[in-house]
Amino acid sequence: MPNLPDPILWAIPAFILLVIAEMIYGRMTGNTRFEPRDTAASLVMGLGNTVSGVLLGGIVLAWLLFVEQFALIDIGWAWYWFVLAFVLDDFVYYWSHRWAHTVRWWWADHVVHHSSQHYNLSTALRQPWLNPLTLKFIFLGSWLVLVGFPPAMIAFVGALNLIYQFWIHTEAVGKMWAPIEAVMNTPSHHRVHHATNPRYLDRNYAGVFIVWDRMFGTFEPETDEEEIRYGIVRNLGTHNPLTICLHEWWGILKDIRSARSPRDVLGYWLGPPGWSPDGSRDTSAMLKARWLEEQGGDGASRSDKHPPIAAE
Repeated sequence: MPNLPDPILWAIPAFILLVIAEMIYGRMTGNTRFEPRDTAASLVMGLGNTVSGVLLGGIVLAWLLFVEQFALIDIGWAWYWFVLAFVLDDFVYYWSHRWAHTVRWWWADHVVHHSSQHYNLSTALRQPWLNPLTLKFIFLGSWLVLVGFPPAMIAFVGALNLIYQFWIHTEAVGKMWAPIEAVMNTPSHHRVHHATNPRYLDRNYAGVFIVWDRMFGTFEPETDEEEIRYGIVRNLGTHNPLTICLHEWWGILKDIRSARSPRDVLGYWLGPPGWSPDGSRDTSAMLKARWLEEQGGDGASRSDKHPPIAAE
């Protein structure tokens, strides 16, 4: 087995330099926006994510090494296996990301990344601290290892995937050449994903290849018709890293304590974000439906293909 480096550790200095460069560019042109406390919070969340990866990453590694015993075939280390692993890992990432907007338990972790009301390169670094504790890796992280891809290879290409996604968190880059926009995830596509406008809610889940969204009915192009609003539907109003990290976990606990039946417990835990027994809270599907009704029903057929759900 080759001794593979950790690409993210190598990329961290470039991340910091590019954030600084974007700040200077934004100050000079006004084409991208920073807020000092928001940026500081994002950097703290990124640092905490790195530390938690060291402290909790062994949980994921131990599981994948266990699963590796049951691999169907023994895939080698030729370069073309890395290419195939990169593509397949991005396919798995699409579904993992999509379900992170579908299941509140997983959304509680992922909402950290969406909590900034600004969209710049520092937002890419706003990452959760407790991801391994969601156990999502058991359900979604094992498939490629079961096929036969070595865990180290999956970790390597997964890191490359995350590095790619760094640069698409910016308003400084407009729409790109049409063939690139057709195949790849770009800043334009990912701005849509971070938007809270009903038109855009829960779209464009791709990591690297936007073709997955086009294939599975979750693609939405950026439009000039309305300005994008970033954040979450009910914004936090704080830059406290602990609140950013834990607010949705605490919300789940409070809701479960108020549950009156096992059905309510499951709904609050595994239902879509915003779910409530009596429908008194808004889910993304409800917000989208209300918006479509206001638009006279335009786009209803598109919405029916994939009703969005992550409202919080």
